[in-house]
Amino acid sequence: MLSEFITEYNCLATAEGLLAAGTADLPVTYDVIFRELPDRGGFAVMAGLGTLLQRLKDLKFSEEEIASLKAHGFSDRLAEYLRTFRFSCDFWAVPEGTPVFPNEPIVKVHGPALQAQLIETTLLNCINHQTLVATKANRICRAAAGRRVIEIGARRAQGLDAAVDGARAAYIGGVNATTLYTAVEKHGIPAANLMTHSWVQLFDSEYDAFCAYLREHGEEGLLLLDTYDTLDSGLVNAVNAFNEVLVPQGLRPGGVLIDSGDMTYLSKRVRRALDEAGFPDCDIYVSNALDEVLIKDMLSQGAKIDGFAVGEKLITSSSSPILDGVYKLSETGEGESARPVIMVSNNVAKITTPCDKKVWRLFDKETGKAIADVLTLADESIETEKTYPLFDPDFTWKRKTVDNFVARELLVPVMKNGVCVYDSPSLEEMRTYCSEQVNTLWEEVTRFENPHRYYVDYSVKLWALKQKLIKTVLHAEEPEE
Repeated sequence: MLSEFITEYNCLATAEGLLAAGTADLPVTYDVIFRELPDRGGFAVMAGLGTLLQRLKDLKFSEEEIASLKAHGFSDRLAEYLRTFRFSCDFWAVPEGTPVFPNEPIVKVHGPALQAQLIETTLLNCINHQTLVATKANRICRAAAGRRVIEIGARRAQGLDAAVDGARAAYIGGVNATTLYTAVEKHGIPAANLMTHSWVQLFDSEYDAFCAYLREHGEEGLLLLDTYDTLDSGLVNAVNAFNEVLVPQGLRPGGVLIDSGDMTYLSKRVRRALDEAGFPDCDIYVSNALDEVLIKDMLSQGAKIDGFAVGEKLITSSSSPILDGVYKLSETGEGESARPVIMVSNNVAKITTPCDKKVWRLFDKETGKAIADVLTLADESIETEKTYPLFDPDFTWKRKTVDNFVARELLVPVMKNGVCVYDSPSLEEMRTYCSEQVNTLWEEVTRFENPHRYYVDYSVKLWALKQKLIKTVLHAEEPEE
């Protein structure tokens, strides 16, 4: 139903045009690619596939929706098509949690032209948004260096779906928990409960507020120290409340939270005071507009921090708020009638890569590290090759031959004839898989500043075919010797 996915006027207008031209059922192949990495990083983290499949599940149009389209000027021909509509596209996608790179297909769609065009906006919306947030989450979690990270961004997210789906993507990227109950209930993400300043203000004293909170939440309660004064008030009252409420029950404090001030300095002072009071096991959390840069800086300065609550800069990826994923036609027809297509632009970066393709990742057998990704024609295989020639498709003189490697095909079938055929892992499994796959990348690729470029190469056949199509389109002549 239209409520389960979004589409644009141009997609509907294209659908009408295809019906009028008699090409609505022409088999086509589309690729989803992105061109630039968020935050000038070394890689992105694929996410959003599960949400996309859910939105395309049992896709159909009600009479009310069809009537609404007609009221907005769309034709009876389109209305009749949608009345008997049954989604029948095939999908391949890179599994969620996989590191991905510019200009390689991360989703491939094959099916009738009208259907493939109709789902474009929903597909890009799901993949672009969640891949962006998962990538930011992974950067933040790597900066935290194994410390706990809690997602707290719902109040600053751009709408309900952005908050709930963003929490899902952030968990795939590596965060430990979310404070958003809706995401906990819908996706099974571990929950975190943080005290608010207003809780403290509702009581006659900070001490009374702390004691009441600990009586309710016990060892899981995190006391917020900075409503009035972190060191001279909050810390003193927290220690007294621990001794008053928890110690007599044989319980230990879960932690304290600092939400303002110089958190590096304050964390050191709080750590020392908690240790001296007999609570060396009490964790220290911090929040307040954090991102990977601030987290790395604090830890490099010796901050005594056990966990980070990260909000708006994660859920909106505010430092790099757009993933420029696009949906590009690569082939029409199928079988013997298949015809590769290309878009040639004055902006060289926008020239597309034609043909139905496979995406391979080569891993070194000795180290387990990823060597490069390779795009090939769909009928090519490098799975059993003992050696393989790599060359940069832009700077073709950069070449090397690799051996002692294993090749893994990245695009896996997720939908066949409109029916989901993908046994989706749990979010916990995706999160673990993401961590494992990021660890296959060299440190030079994963560093935050000036990361090494990870190569996405072409097979010789694919590169040659692309050059031929470019010359055909531009009527270019071979340069003289």
